[in-house]
Amino acid sequence: MQNDIWAALSEQTRAEVDELVGLGRNVWAIKVIRDAFEPPKPGIHAAVDVLNDRYLALGSTPFTPSPPLDLDRLYGTVRTLPTRPDAIEAVWDGDTTGWFVVLLAVTADPRAEHELGMIRRGTDLRLFDGPPPTWPEATEADTFGRALAERLGLPFHFTSPDHPDDTAPRWWDTR
Repeated sequence: MQNDIWAALSEQTRAEVDELVGLGRNVWAIKVIRDAFEPPKPGIHAAVDVLNDRYLALGSTPFTPSPPLDLDRLYGTVRTLPTRPDAIEAVWDGDTTGWFVVLLAVTADPRAEHELGMIRRGTDLRLFDGPPPTWPEATEADTFGRALAERLGLPFHFTSPDHPDDTAPRWWDTR
């Protein structure tokens, strides 16, 4: 590997970075890389470049996108639910890899939600590379959610289609 930053890291730090890469803990790996240097520390973009090189060297990928949604499968899943839903809803959620959108069938009485699918198209390393990204997860959730809701004759609710917000009002909060 011909990266000057990687070459300057100790064997112990390299092993730690590779372990974190193997676990998909990208933000922690970036922190370990940067913390290994005295000021001026490598920039975030340079640390992300090291991570990308390590993924290639280790023969892995930074993440696996969720499988594509299928409208007929979603419709079939909803038809097997114990209670007819009152709405189809898309909500943001996140984990240590990044943001994703969950497509749900929701009912008011009983107040319940049934996960129909999860959409993840990238990691939050996207956020380190310039202005905020477009969110293909939101576009896909909006497209499939609306189509499914229309097919079922139900309303579709997605409070925050333009940016991640896991505190946005839910469907039952806006009724």
